[in-house]
Amino acid sequence: MTQQLKDNYEIRDLGNLELLARQIVEGFIIGLHKSPFHGFSVEFAEHRLYNQGESTRNIDWKVYARTDKLFTKKFEEETNLRCQVVIDASSTMYFPYDPNKSTELKYHNKLYFSAISAASMMFLCKKQRDAFGLTVFDNEIRFNSNCKSSTTHYYLMLSNLQKLIENPELNKSTNTAEALHQIAENVHRRSLVMIFSDMFENSDKSDELFAALQHLKYNKHEVVLFHVVDKNKEIDFEYDNRPYIFVDMETGEKVKLHPNQVKSEYQKQVAAFKSELQLKCLQYKIDFVEVDINDGYKNILQTYLVKRERMRV
Repeated sequence: MTQQLKDNYEIRDLGNLELLARQIVEGFIIGLHKSPFHGFSVEFAEHRLYNQGESTRNIDWKVYARTDKLFTKKFEEETNLRCQVVIDASSTMYFPYDPNKSTELKYHNKLYFSAISAASMMFLCKKQRDAFGLTVFDNEIRFNSNCKSSTTHYYLMLSNLQKLIENPELNKSTNTAEALHQIAENVHRRSLVMIFSDMFENSDKSDELFAALQHLKYNKHEVVLFHVVDKNKEIDFEYDNRPYIFVDMETGEKVKLHPNQVKSEYQKQVAAFKSELQLKCLQYKIDFVEVDINDGYKNILQTYLVKRERMRV
């Protein structure tokens, strides 16, 4: 059992998405201070005296209790960054899935990983005083919120992420291209758009998919595509040397075969698609980040901070 899977079992027992996001971010911040990335602003820089008429939002009441003077927190970087988190909730995102182990695997699949990543990134956005929103889609957009930075908004986003985790739905198709076109039209102000998807689309729709990615970039957004996969199973196709019944999670179609019969051709086709996807992202100046659900969340949060720094320049 991988360390990530062990951690996921502990997460499930906690049953608290907010606490989990906090733990992940705080652990990440501790790691930053021990790495070359320690310069990123994740805390306020200093206190300054409160000026009459200013918003009381940033008053440090703990300092007031000790000194009987009003001080506000002056943050190192107060930005208006807007971060739109986009999650593919089609059925393939619930892989790995086994109806006989549905409860166990609920906490170790691509959708779960994406939801936890989103919750952690939103927590970090809130800590950085950045606005964030959430879009969830399968064959159409199921949920969409505008970017805000309030605590109430954060809890609403967590509620929607929790629903995704706890209620897996099979036989849901995807229309990634159409969803991305809608997002490009709906997100009016320049934003950081972070997409979590396996990008599994019908091969005859690949041109539409790439056109949708180009549309996002054309609207001046900074775009990061997190290509979420179970690398061992979906990319390397590592299965025991015995017959399996493979089930299409979107249609329910079943195929019985021996993995070694198709492994070579499968790897070839997957590698070709990923290569084309990476090339298109490079052409459109979209950041492509391959994410293995068996790894941790560090790369997700680090990517957000790097993009945030670039957008400030």
